Amino acid sequence: QIRSGIVVTRLTPELIVSGKWRSAIFKKFDLRVDVPTVYPSRKHPYMELLDDIREILASMGFEEVKGPHVELEFWNFDSLFQAQDHPAREIHDTFYLKFPKRGSVSDKDLLERVKRTHENGWITGSKGWGYKWSPEKALKLILRTQTTAVSMRVIYERGEGEYRCFSLDRVFRPETLDPTHSMEFYQLEGIIVGRRVTFRNLLWFFNEFAKKLGLGWVKIKPAYFPFTEPSVEGFIKHPKLGWIEVFPGGMFRPEVLYPLGVKNCNVAAWGIGIDRIAMAMLEIDDIRDLFSQRIDFLREKPVPIIRSLWR
Repeated sequence: QIRSGIVVTRLTPELIVSGKWRSAIFKKFDLRVDVPTVYPSRKHPYMELLDDIREILASMGFEEVKGPHVELEFWNFDSLFQAQDHPAREIHDTFYLKFPKRGSVSDKDLLERVKRTHENGWITGSKGWGYKWSPEKALKLILRTQTTAVSMRVIYERGEGEYRCFSLDRVFRPETLDPTHSMEFYQLEGIIVGRRVTFRNLLWFFNEFAKKLGLGWVKIKPAYFPFTEPSVEGFIKHPKLGWIEVFPGGMFRPEVLYPLGVKNCNVAAWGIGIDRIAMAMLEIDDIRDLFSQRIDFLREKPVPIIRSLWR
C-alpha cells in the first residue's frame, strides 16, 4: 500500500497533542550505521587531574601558595638544613644559572642564624654539620629542585600560627629524558602548621588524601630525610604496579624551624611526585605523554574520575 504525506524525522509534543502522529510517516533510521565522530573541546587530561587535586586540598582546608622557579640555593637547600657538600647540590643534580649567578637575601640576621645552625647547631640542641658555611654558595641562583623552597618562604613570612598550605608546581632536575624520567615535572608539597600539630596529623592527612583520591589504604614505613624527624614514606597498592611510594613526609626539625623564627609551633610536611600517580591514573607508561600535545592522543585519552580509579 502506498501512502502519501509529510515524512516526519522528529516526534514533537505538537504531533502528540494534535493526534497528527497517527497519520504521519516516520523516517526509518538504521542504528547500525556508523556516524561521524564528534570531538568536542576539552581540557588536557593531566591539567584536569591537577585541578581536581587542587580542589581536594582546598576542601581539606589548604591554601595554594606559589614561589619562583628561579630560586636561591639558600631557600632550596640551606634553609632546609641541607649541608652545602650534600650530593644533591652537585651540578649533575641541580641546574645552575650562568647569568645572573647570584641573588640576595635582605634579612642578614636570617643568614646568620642559618649559618650558625649549619656550623654548630646554634640554639637548636644540635651540633650542626661542623663545617664553615659559605654565604656565597647559598646565594647562587638555580632552577628549584623541590617545591619545599616555597614552604620555607611561607613559614619565614607568616611565622607561628595555625595554617595549611600547599604548592603544586614544576621543579627541575638534570635528568636524561626517557619514558620514566624528565628534567621538568610537577611536585605537590604541603605543610600543616600549629602549636598542637603532631605526627598523627601527618598520618591522618596521608590516609584522608589517599581516600579522597580513591587510592585506598596507605602503608607507612620509617624513612630518612635531612630536614624532617621523624620521617616516613607512605605506600599505596596499585592493582598493576603493586606497592608504590607516593607519600614521603615528616616533622620539620628545629634546625629548620628555629632560624625561620618558629620555636613554639610544629610543622608537618610532605612532598609528592604527582607525575607518578598521574601516570598510573591516566594509564600511560611514558612520562612524556603527560605533557603531550598530540591531537590523536588527547582525543582518545579520557579524563579520570577521581574516587573510582584504583578500586
